[in-house]
Amino acid sequence: MRYKLTFVVGLALGYVLGTRAGRERYEQLKKSARQVAQNPAVRNTAETAAQQGRVYAGKAIHSVSEKVGERMPDSVAARVRSLRERNHPDGSDDWGTSDT
Repeated sequence: MRYKLTFVVGLALGYVLGTRAGRERYEQLKKSARQVAQNPAVRNTAETAAQQGRVYAGKAIHSVSEKVGERMPDSVAARVRSLRERNHPDGSDDWGTSDT
């Protein structure tokens, strides 16, 4: 979905920059883009996608840290744990998720 959105945005930008229709067409496209962005369905979908992305990122980080942690020397693992606890005492991480 992200790649399709990036492609569509790039296509729209290329059209706007490359068109010879002038300012009027640019304003029309800008107004259409604003209407789409303010649409509640689009906002809900974007929010849901962002939330799912945070969930999957949290799971991936947990999974990778478990597998890497098994191969990491105890001194390094302890240091990483202490840094994580110092930076996030409530158990959260930089992604807005928690290990609970």
